[in-house]
This record gives sequence, structure tokens and C-alpha cells, in this order.
Amino acid sequence: TNCFPSTNFTSYYYIKMRLSEFTTLFLLFSVLLLSASAEQCGSQAGGALCASGLCCSKFGWCGDTNDYCGPGNCQSQCPGGPGPSGDLGGVISNSMFDQMLNHRNDNACQGKGNFYSYNSFISAAGSFPGFGTTGDITARKREIAAFFAQTSHETTGGWPTAPDGPYAWGYCFLREQGSPGDYCTPSSQWPCAPGRKYFGRGPIQISHNYNYGPCGRAIGVDLLNNPDLVATDSVISFKSAIWFWMTPQSPKPSCHDVITGRWQPSGVDQAANRVPGFGVITNIINGGLECGHGSDSRVQDRIGFYRRYCGILGVSPGDNLDCGNQRSFGNGLLVDTM
Repeated sequence: TNCFPSTNFTSYYYIKMRLSEFTTLFLLFSVLLLSASAEQCGSQAGGALCASGLCCSKFGWCGDTNDYCGPGNCQSQCPGGPGPSGDLGGVISNSMFDQMLNHRNDNACQGKGNFYSYNSFISAAGSFPGFGTTGDITARKREIAAFFAQTSHETTGGWPTAPDGPYAWGYCFLREQGSPGDYCTPSSQWPCAPGRKYFGRGPIQISHNYNYGPCGRAIGVDLLNNPDLVATDSVISFKSAIWFWMTPQSPKPSCHDVITGRWQPSGVDQAANRVPGFGVITNIINGGLECGHGSDSRVQDRIGFYRRYCGILGVSPGDNLDCGNQRSFGNGLLVDTM
């Protein structure tokens, strides 16, 4: 009797073994292909957001073209108008926030202990439709960079040779430094409360009773009687800054309208060299002191923060960053001493 398998028997098992290997490889390839092609965002991905502020298409894919961001094509993180506060997370993440304001919790800073937190910022922003969610992805990123640049200058604890550079020390202070006065201007509409002082507080360093009053009314808090809430409640603190940012101050436009491209300069503005760009926002905030006389170190500090934050967010800063040749708007809702 032949003790060895026949040739046909050997061939049968050889072919069966190869088919099994092929089937395994095919299944593995299919799994990898499905993983690579799985939807990235939106309802198809459990509500996930796109990274870097990209739009989430109606099919659950991330991108920045009309197929992703256009009307009827976009399901979340869409341009062109206000969105829920969650959309802001697609423009600035918690890690980006920490990178931008990486020394805010330094022991030398009043804000140490994470007073200026990412969650407080996102919570406050949700009360202001359109903030950081208006326009295309470039406009949204520039608005966030510009907002944090201007407020970082107002609260900076940096110096020229500071660790990580002077533009890594925004959001260090809660209250105006030095020995500020009471900033009380007699007003029947916004009367000063006895014993209260209205010096600069919070990210934008809001000051004067005639600013604390309307700000408090807008956000639903009595800031005339409780001005220090701007320095003790982190959500209210951020709200005060975003309120200022979003509020037009005739004859000044809002900072929001400038950075999102909604503001169009009038003939008077053009004659004063006030053209769209970051420089006009500086003019809105402190033009009476910083603009219209050539180079100014305070203006350059604001620009330095802005350039750094644009780099972190991955967007170009745009044109017209300076206000050295712009005439001041003059006083509006906020005086030019802030």
C-alpha cells in the first residue's frame, strides 16, 4: 500500500489552504478600507467636529470647499452666519487656547488657578450669536485671533525677554494695575453705586460706570452695584469682553463687523485712512492714544499678539494691521483711555 497521499489529494488541500489565506487577506483589506473611509464628523460620526475649523458636509466629511461648506451641503461648523457655541470648538480647540495663553496661570499672574478657562470662554461666547462663527473659515479664525490679541494686550504680564517671548503672557491680570480711581462720571442713566469703583477689569479691561451699566444690562447682571463680578466670575468676565467686541459704538463700528468684513468704510473713514483690517480695531479700542502719530509700541504689541495667534490658528493676518496713519474715531461708547 502507498503510504503517501496521492497527487490529487495533495493538490486539493494545497488549493484549500491558499483559498483560506486569500479569504483572510480579503477580509482584512475590507476592514482597513472601511476604516479609512468611515465618516469623519456630524451625525454620521456621533456628532464629532472637524479639526482646524473645517466644515462638516451633509455626508459626514470634513473640508473647506463649497461641497463641504456651501448652502445645502454643510451640516455643522458652517460659514455664513451664527452657529451654536459648539461650532466655536472647531475654530479654537482647548489645546490651541492653552497654547495661545500658555502663561496665564503663572504664579505672578492674578488669573492663576485657571480663572480664564477655555470652558468659561466657550460658555460666554454662546450668548453672542455670530461671534467666531461668522463668515468662512479664514474670517472665523481671524476673529478669534484678533479678539485674543487685543484682550491679551490689555491683560499682558509679559516683557521683552519673558520666557517664550512677550506674546505668550496674555490674560495674566484681572484688574487694572497701579492705583486706579473710581472712574465714576455723574449720570442719571447709569448712576454710580456708593463705594463702587469702575476701573478696568476682565479681558478687555472695561471701565467707567457708563460702560459697566449697559454691559450689565445686556448680559443680565447688575454690574453697577457689583462691578467686581467682572474679575471674580470667569463667565461674566468673558461676556464683558465679547459684549464690547460685538457692540457698535457710533461713530465706530463693532470690532466684530470689522474683522468679519461686514463694515464698509464711509467717505469720512476713507479720508481718515480708516480701512478694513486689524488696525481699525485698535483704533476702536484706543485710537485716541495709540493711532494717528506713526509707530507706537502699544500698537506693535497688539500686532505681535495677533501674528502669533494667527500662526497658531493657521491663518494669515490679512492687511492693514497698523493704525499709525489713521485719524482717531473720537470717543464713542467707550472712551479712549481704556
